Amino acid sequence: MSKLYLIPTPIGNLDDITLRAIKTLGQVDLLLAEDTRKTGLLLQHLELKVKMMPHHQFNEHKTLERVVDNIESGTLTGLVTDAGTPGISDPGFLLVRECIKRGIEVECLPGPVAFVPALVNSGFPTDRFCFEGFLPVKKGRKTRLESLQSEIRTMVFYESPHKLLKTLKDLSEVMGPERPASVSREISKMYEENKRGSLQELLHYYENNVLKGEITLVVGGQQPTKK
Repeated sequence: MSKLYLIPTPIGNLDDITLRAIKTLGQVDLLLAEDTRKTGLLLQHLELKVKMMPHHQFNEHKTLERVVDNIESGTLTGLVTDAGTPGISDPGFLLVRECIKRGIEVECLPGPVAFVPALVNSGFPTDRFCFEGFLPVKKGRKTRLESLQSEIRTMVFYESPHKLLKTLKDLSEVMGPERPASVSREISKMYEENKRGSLQELLHYYENNVLKGEITLVVGGQQPTKK
């Protein structure tokens, strides 16, 4: 049977993996992994032995056709990233799209994803929100930020530690220093931190505190002007 499983893996605490994910990992013939070394540690923890193949942003275009041919031939295949749900700011989209084009069944298991706990922890409205992932580093960055200036929904971004200060500065310039925001880092890990305040307050805090780990930034939407 031709099938691709998207298997979420823990973003921190290894106990966050689901029983269904463990069962599926043990059933697949081949596991596509963003980093086989990191996934190997997870499999070792779960006492599973699975054949792996690298699948990441640097090789996914080159190996896509061969991988899909392999799935189409009947190789039950799973896809994992370093942490979280495949395809969310991680490799997965190209593979899923090509499988769908060829009529191959795709099943995404529910599981860990960083932006959901960060969004809920922020205290901002969750009935409507937009997920922006990583902002462009250079080209298109200013245009993207300006397009979000009047966004009324809660906005969610992923960011790296060494770029957070620049992002907070850029957001503050476009949306105003008093715009409320929340920074969640190391979600589900021992040193998890959720820091809330204005963009200016968060910028000041992280200019004076050590910043490490995976980061999710949540920014409140623009509020209606009082008449």
